[in-house]
Amino acid sequence: MLRPNGLPESLIRYDARQKENATTSVSELVQAMKRPRALSESANRPFVRKSGGAEEEEEEAAENKSRRKSESVASFRPKSQGRNRNSMQRINELPENNQKSSRRFVGFIRKSQSNDESIDNEAIEDVSSESEDDEGPDSFELDDKEKQREKRKGLDLATTLERIEKNFVITDPRLPDNPIIFASDSFLELTEYSREEILGRNCRFLQGPETDPATVRKIREAIDNQTEVTVQLINYTKTGKKFWNLFHLQPMRDQKGEVQYFIGVQLDGSQHIEPLHNCIAEDTAKEGEQLVKQTADNVDEAARELPDANLKPDDLWMNHSKAVRPKPHRKDDAAWRAIQKILESGEQIGLKHFRPIKPLGSGDTGSVHLVELQGTGQYFAMKAMDKGVMLNRNKVHRACTERQILDMLDHPFLPALYASFQTKTHVCLITDYCPGGELFLLLDRQPTKVLKEDAVRFYAAEVLIALEYLHCQGIIYRDLKPENVLIQSSGHVSLTDFDLSCLTSCKPQLIIPDTNEKKKKKKKRKQQKSQQVPMFMAEPMRASNSFVGTEEYIAPEIITGSGHTSAVDWWALGILLYEMLYGYTPFRGKTRQKTFANILHKDLKFPKSKPVSVHAKQLIYWLLHRDPKNRLGSQEGANEIKRHPFFRGFNWALVRCMKPPELDAPLLLENDEKKEAKDIDPGLEDLQKNVF
Repeated sequence: MLRPNGLPESLIRYDARQKENATTSVSELVQAMKRPRALSESANRPFVRKSGGAEEEEEEAAENKSRRKSESVASFRPKSQGRNRNSMQRINELPENNQKSSRRFVGFIRKSQSNDESIDNEAIEDVSSESEDDEGPDSFELDDKEKQREKRKGLDLATTLERIEKNFVITDPRLPDNPIIFASDSFLELTEYSREEILGRNCRFLQGPETDPATVRKIREAIDNQTEVTVQLINYTKTGKKFWNLFHLQPMRDQKGEVQYFIGVQLDGSQHIEPLHNCIAEDTAKEGEQLVKQTADNVDEAARELPDANLKPDDLWMNHSKAVRPKPHRKDDAAWRAIQKILESGEQIGLKHFRPIKPLGSGDTGSVHLVELQGTGQYFAMKAMDKGVMLNRNKVHRACTERQILDMLDHPFLPALYASFQTKTHVCLITDYCPGGELFLLLDRQPTKVLKEDAVRFYAAEVLIALEYLHCQGIIYRDLKPENVLIQSSGHVSLTDFDLSCLTSCKPQLIIPDTNEKKKKKKKRKQQKSQQVPMFMAEPMRASNSFVGTEEYIAPEIITGSGHTSAVDWWALGILLYEMLYGYTPFRGKTRQKTFANILHKDLKFPKSKPVSVHAKQLIYWLLHRDPKNRLGSQEGANEIKRHPFFRGFNWALVRCMKPPELDAPLLLENDEKKEAKDIDPGLEDLQKNVF
């Protein structure tokens, strides 16, 4: 059965995830057969922080003979559709201010997610490659073609909605009998039903002999009147076990005020019954009412990330058919003039205006192609996303967010959106073509598979500036990695791929930077005041809790599900710095589970075999602080990072005018598009035929 917006009855599509789980399991079995020792060393471990956990983890950072050995790593996908939650700790959706609810009533055990270790700037531990075990990046050998095929893909393991570990369901009142279209894992645990048994059913299956009909009528009246209600009633699990349910029903409305869904939150109050009155104790009930209402609000906010339930099927992609207007800094470019010429003729930009040159790559939901605007000599990158695949993989909202973000950007280190349109099967985005390719491949072409420190400083600075601009726009990037850092023809960078990004609001501020206490003693207060220039800072305000990112670059707070902010981008910047300097990432494991365990527990090591400055190590050390509140950049944004000694003397104002550094293996600009069309991967060629 389909809902009125053309989406399936289940709010989340689980088929694609189950198939990927199967694929992942097979991949791990293959790797286990190839390397039996790896299996025993990478056994599944729950993500529980140990008191001395870092020392108990095996170390994996060894001197690399060849870059990119991680691409053959088998993946483990944490289950979001079942009851086994060993990979995600119990969470509250809003970790800061909303954790004052009663522990005894909820029965949840909160585990501290903070890392209370005190960090000294000088406490940098050098570890030679000889002291590491053989789990390092030279454990896997891949040829160049394999490396290119096995580039790391971004993960979209769970939406924010799925990571709210409370007992709740979502129903759709526009379908017959107001059926359940989403059920949380905690609800399944409470009621003992499987997801397949309850999706598409009305909540009446929880009723039994002692369920009060008058209370049920109150719920029915609230649904009919589209109002909220909180009641106590007796419900039954699948095995017939009776429990007292503190139930809160709340309508979720769209921007027009029309009801999209009903949110039903359950709280088991069986342990707090007053026998004399045959109900939940008054104080506990009041406490519980606040909790279920708070949970309903969190569910409401999380569900708004998904497609609008009141949109018609054709309207799901309507944003992609909107005209794109040039931004101030790009409007006079030759590429924009060519686009504008077509628009001025009264035509709407579409697939017919572009000639395919060659496919550039592919991902989970589509592919990227080099195209020419017919008869102009202007080349663009066209991202084509399959509508059916996006529906199956729960990515409709991701595609819409990416289109919205691209239309906001106007920055030299970020792509411009020139046009967007849709066909019967695809939605397409036209952006800048970067002939320098990916930083991923640039690193791989270097003789030592790493960059010199001046080059690392240059690329890191430009990435930092791009992230600062994104944060100023209220965007949390969430997928920084060398594969997403493209090199323009000028040699400068351009961040790409925003389908995993989070778009929220931003509050610009002018702040006075904190001064060093030692400097206060050395300088007079008057002199110091004259040097305190206000700094501009703008960081995204709202936290998110989606489980997204690229395996080796995911921040600890994303894994634990404690809610994350823009600080996850500063963590990823630290990983990027490490990879550019050492040729591999610091926490990579043989399986996804092992990688995540390393991110949570493993000590950060700096091999002595690589000549890296102390300032570079210190910067990485502070960016990779596991507690996001103490991570460099968490207090004053990009300004904190810019002031670090690693960037001392760097001219931030004129960075776009700087000459890119010379590399051991120089940048190869792919200007001969016709020549590029040779040696195309047959699979990519088939993708191109599907689009054009």
